[in-house]
Amino acid sequence: MAGAPGPASGPWWGWHQLDARWARRLVTEAVCESGIGRGALVVDIGAGTGALTRPLVEAGARVIAVEAHPGRAAELRARFGGAVVVVQVDAGDLRLPRRPYHVVANPPFGLTTALLRRLLQPGSRLQSARLVLQPGSAARWAGPSAPGRRRWERDFDVTLGARLPAAAFHPRPPVGARVLVVDRR
Repeated sequence: MAGAPGPASGPWWGWHQLDARWARRLVTEAVCESGIGRGALVVDIGAGTGALTRPLVEAGARVIAVEAHPGRAAELRARFGGAVVVVQVDAGDLRLPRRPYHVVANPPFGLTTALLRRLLQPGSRLQSARLVLQPGSAARWAGPSAPGRRRWERDFDVTLGARLPAAAFHPRPPVGARVLVVDRR
């Protein structure tokens, strides 16, 4: 969604939209590696205008698209209608599902630690996650001294996935990103 910086389109909120080809690739890998089948509940945190949401819906997932920005949330509702549940809330305030779910998301980088702590907390029903993160954050969470690792490592495997170049985003950020892969043991 190209355009001048403003509330719905760009760096005004520090938003870097994932290119549709990279989004499709990420969803395809998540479906193949995590067993996300038709009807699986998938949460897209930081959904933007639906780069990941669209291929998730096309794969048959039941999608909850989480987007704090009112303009982008309205665009998601208009674009997907009743096929997607759009939740307009800051990802830090999101209430996670109480039934098994997956996450495929390009979340706001500033919420990485808070989001991962919530996803990996005791009692979480998370089955898998594919999160597009800053490379350093992804490496930190996949490393041996990850925050709270002793608390969640019995339940989850956390590893590094694909590298995404800066060109995979618009507007282009100063550096690329890395996928953090989380799978329930």
